[in-house]
Amino acid sequence: MTACTDLELTMHGAVAVVRLTRAAKRNALNDGLILALKDTFSSLPPEARAAVIDGDGAHFCAGLDLSELKERDAGQGLYHSRMWHNALEAVQHGPVPVVAALHGAVVGGGLELASACHIRVADASTFYALPEGTRGIFVGGGGSVRIPKLIGVARMTDMMLTGRVYNAEDGDRVGFAQYLVPQGEAFAKALELATRIATNAPLTNYALMHALPRIAEQPADQGFFTEALMAAIAQSAPEAKERVKAFLDGKAAKVQQS
Repeated sequence: MTACTDLELTMHGAVAVVRLTRAAKRNALNDGLILALKDTFSSLPPEARAAVIDGDGAHFCAGLDLSELKERDAGQGLYHSRMWHNALEAVQHGPVPVVAALHGAVVGGGLELASACHIRVADASTFYALPEGTRGIFVGGGGSVRIPKLIGVARMTDMMLTGRVYNAEDGDRVGFAQYLVPQGEAFAKALELATRIATNAPLTNYALMHALPRIAEQPADQGFFTEALMAAIAQSAPEAKERVKAFLDGKAAKVQQS
């Protein structure tokens, strides 16, 4: 694993908590931290069944560390962007579902990191921005693919053209996060959700992470076929059979409105 003092991994039961620890830099992402994220999510402890990404201090992540922004030719810029793609792909399509605990700045590359997670919990201090457009650069960490799927192309275009900043409530309304909680409570809620997710059948979680996004991109006839294959595989797992039997025997909790 790439040595990095700016990333901390701890286990909370079956949940791996991955914390960015560059609070003095608002958890800005340098190359070492990006490579550490890739290594961490490529080699989580075998007992991990879900993960939480959190940021130390007042901010989740303020984006790319601009002090590392070097003059690169086109080829070097391409390779650097692809390094980010590989790292965030390890988050999105790694072994376990990932919940982001958002607070303070979720800006630029920080928003790209958040968009690679499967569930986002924001607290009332959260704000979202994509300042790359006003700095003469373009998103390079997968944001142009992932962020429009959350908020739409028009809203992302507006953010980059005008420098628009969304606060926590407006960000929740447009789709940046699935949960909005009072200030200071994002991590607790994210850990609660991840702990619940960790109790799911691993193959079902895997299908939701890897199959569902691909099905959503497929033409309907291909999507239906892929769904049928995934459903057949998931229900054939011994754990799935045990859970269905427990429900039929009246030993499993029924769905109720919370």
